Amino acid sequence: MLLATTCPCCGARGPAPCLTCAAGLRRAPALGVPPALDTCTALLAYEGVGRELVARLKYRNARAAAGFLAGAMAALVDRGEVDVVTWAPTTASRRRRRGFDQAALLARLVARRLGRPCRPLLTRPPGPPQTGRAGAARRLPARAFEARAPRPRGHGHAPGGRILLVDDVVTTGATMTAAARALRAAGAVDVHGLAAARTPLKLRAM
Repeated sequence: MLLATTCPCCGARGPAPCLTCAAGLRRAPALGVPPALDTCTALLAYEGVGRELVARLKYRNARAAAGFLAGAMAALVDRGEVDVVTWAPTTASRRRRRGFDQAALLARLVARRLGRPCRPLLTRPPGPPQTGRAGAARRLPARAFEARAPRPRGHGHAPGGRILLVDDVVTTGATMTAAARALRAAGAVDVHGLAAARTPLKLRAM
């Protein structure tokens, strides 16, 4: 049985997001590539409707738009450059509190659209959330993540491989950098970052 969907932003029945809200989405500003990554791309500007769309997925478990986000994110990727998709995980305590990991959900959907395997290559020990912290305070410790060696099947480049690292929001790039460094230490050859949204410069500086 098909369940009716509603727009996570305005509550209108129908597509998620609805056509009106989708028209208010803005593309992410150009990204400087954070250290340890080969490329880093984001889909939306994390402001206005884009912020509402991603924040409702992240904090209110509004998954109706996850397919929309993942499909548009996957369209930004050259699948020939990717062997394995993984994600920058949240801590176990936040995953239990929210009931899911939004980055994992997006990564699995992106991988499905790219026809690539999705694997949990990273673990994250307990620590303070990045949300709401000023730029300098967002730096993560060198061992903020631990990684297992990526071993892609059927796409070459073993044992390191070319990794697509998915996250929900990029602000300073600290999370992506820490995760990419852990992946490279475990043997990754290339690490490409992909996020649903990018925080505008004026908000990153606050």
